[in-house]
Amino acid sequence: MHPPLTLHRHPMCTEIIKEFQKCHIDHPIGKFFGECTKLKIKLDRRFRQEKAVKSKANFEESTKLRERLQALRKENAEAEA
Repeated sequence: MHPPLTLHRHPMCTEIIKEFQKCHIDHPIGKFFGECTKLKIKLDRRFRQEKAVKSKANFEESTKLRERLQALRKENAEAEA
C-alpha cells in the first residue's frame, strides 16, 4: 500500500508517479497480474528516500527549536533570580 499519489505532496516522486499511473491506465487488467510491479517497487523506494529526507529536515528543525526554547528558559530563570 502506498500513500495517495498526489503530485504536489510528493515532488521527488513526480516522474515515477506519472509512469505508474500511466501503466495502470495502459494495462487495466495486467496491473492485477504484475504488469506494473517494477514501477511500484521503484515508487516505494522513492517514497522511503523522500521520507528519510523529510525526517532529517524535521529533526534538524526540532533541534534548533529545542535549543532556542532552552535558551529562552535559561534567560527567564536568570531574570527571575
